Amino acid sequence: MPCNRSDVVLVLYPHADLRTAKKRPALVVQSDNVETGLPQRIVVMITSNVARSGPTRVHVRRESPEGKAMGILMDSVIVTDNLATCLWPVLARLTFAAAGTCHADFRSDAIDALP
Repeated sequence: MPCNRSDVVLVLYPHADLRTAKKRPALVVQSDNVETGLPQRIVVMITSNVARSGPTRVHVRRESPEGKAMGILMDSVIVTDNLATCLWPVLARLTFAAAGTCHADFRSDAIDALP
């Protein structure tokens, strides 16, 4: 399943112990210009734990235009300081082709928040 930077996808996101993982949404941050030849992509975690805050965290409301375009099910936080390399293909793509992905200005906020 082809995906591009700023797509929201469902992946098996690794826990800190690197032995277990959880199915969760993630934002693809790997550049579209990087072709490693490996079946993996660099993503950042999206969590529904809205108590997480800080300069590297981007809040998105489900009912906002960005939240609707991303296909999230509840208010969420993009945790840009929690990057992972996930196996590809992903479990599912949450965004719809007609809706696109993160809006350009919102995507910029998320990319700029990367540590």
